[in-house]
Amino acid sequence: MKKIVFVLFIMIPAILFAQWRPTDYSLGQKVLKKITDETPVSNSITDIVVDDKGIIWLGTSRGLSKSEDNGASWTNYYNQGDFKKEGIIALGYNQGTIWVSTGHGTDVEGSSLPEGSGLLYSNDDGKTWTKIEQPVDSPGDSSLVYGINTMRALPVTTTIQNITYDIAFTKNTVWIASFAGGLRKSTDMGQTWQRVVLPKDNLNNIKPTDQLNYSLQPVAGKFGNEGYLNHRLFSVVGIDDTTIYVGTAGGINKSSDNGISWTNFRHNNQNKPISGNFVTALGYDKATKSVWGATWKAEDQNEFWAVSSSSNGGESWDIYLNEEKAHNFGYKYFGQTGNLTSSHVFVPTDNGIFRSSNNGITWLSPPTIQDDISHDYIDTKIFFAAASKTLPNGSTDIWIGSASGLAKINETNGFWEGKWKVVTAVLDNKKSYAFPNPFNPNTERIKIKYPVQKDGSTVSIRIFDFGMNLVRNLMLNAPRNKNDKTYDSWDGKNEQGSIVPNGVYFYRVDINDGNPLFGKIMLLK
Repeated sequence: MKKIVFVLFIMIPAILFAQWRPTDYSLGQKVLKKITDETPVSNSITDIVVDDKGIIWLGTSRGLSKSEDNGASWTNYYNQGDFKKEGIIALGYNQGTIWVSTGHGTDVEGSSLPEGSGLLYSNDDGKTWTKIEQPVDSPGDSSLVYGINTMRALPVTTTIQNITYDIAFTKNTVWIASFAGGLRKSTDMGQTWQRVVLPKDNLNNIKPTDQLNYSLQPVAGKFGNEGYLNHRLFSVVGIDDTTIYVGTAGGINKSSDNGISWTNFRHNNQNKPISGNFVTALGYDKATKSVWGATWKAEDQNEFWAVSSSSNGGESWDIYLNEEKAHNFGYKYFGQTGNLTSSHVFVPTDNGIFRSSNNGITWLSPPTIQDDISHDYIDTKIFFAAASKTLPNGSTDIWIGSASGLAKINETNGFWEGKWKVVTAVLDNKKSYAFPNPFNPNTERIKIKYPVQKDGSTVSIRIFDFGMNLVRNLMLNAPRNKNDKTYDSWDGKNEQGSIVPNGVYFYRVDINDGNPLFGKIMLLK
């Protein structure tokens, strides 16, 4: 985790705020011009939703993308209307309505901090959108009523570090987990939001008839000395009309009465507890009726990174994928809607994507993910999202989002068996660019994309350090044709085979005798 120095002085993992940019805060419905492209708008795919109509929605670092023809073409909302140049932080889908949360990075005293820019929703497959401001409090919103209690509550008056990381639904209610903004719910499609009281740290249960003596407060400051990890929100999932689970920096919280009473599950308050209290993602397997959590290590030295799962409503937890840092969950179901017989669980992590067909007993990752036609490939271990789509012929498409592109495998009967399709964004056919950028050579390679206009071309790529000293001759006069894979990758190593230090590097691409193309690379281990 990375220490963030700001008003809140809170610890949050760097991966959770890797993409952001600004928007206005207008409220209203807008029709956006339809722009159809061959690829999504970005290679950093942070979330995937397949809705009831089979539309594929992608949250990316450069905006929202959707496909209504199973990936043959994409509508990209980048730089349109209220989307502007925002990163997509979370997607949510409920009964015909797609929800999107947006955000960007903002500079505060030389550091880039995450800032929420609000939510949008569409109930007509993305033709029109309604914009909602990121919920904030007035300075005087310093108390709220919870049962017999009138509790002090820190007013969150800023959108910085108030960013919606997850969206969920119960009957007639939308829920958002907004880090410093806490847990909020709306029963009027986001026109108004209500703050929701959660237990303070080390308190196992709360209900409205309890006499409570603490503030709703994620951090200590001028408002008071209290500061609770369990009031810092990252994830939320709705199970049925009244049951909801919430992931915080202080464990997993469950409510069975639509957010009135709560039980907190922590690493140290159960016989079979979660692995860690920092809960970055939650998922629900409808076939096995099990809750899954990405339970990272928080403050206790006995905690550890893993995936925690419960099939008995949180009474006990099974631990899988020890020491893996999970980011999300996806499921492939078998059987008919309303009568699901079994499932496969997908877990995207910093170290690959894992899949289990037996509720976590065994896990398998795919072999090399390479397009069967173009031979393009996913050259990273970092995966963020997974979803499945059943096709009319009975086969299933598994969609996988990574830090280095989008992939799909069409399966008939096999397990990671079928034809792969890899999609990488084409930002400009006449320019060179590199992705993912920044990159970590311990988990991925950086791809350097370049244009080849004619067959029989020769390409040379060189890497230089900040002082323009040669670090690596990546390739010299390599033959390339215009229909070939038009990128090559760098593993972060110099000519001697050693990984270079953190810092800024430059690359130079020479194609035939034309003008050289230059680009910048940020290497961070």
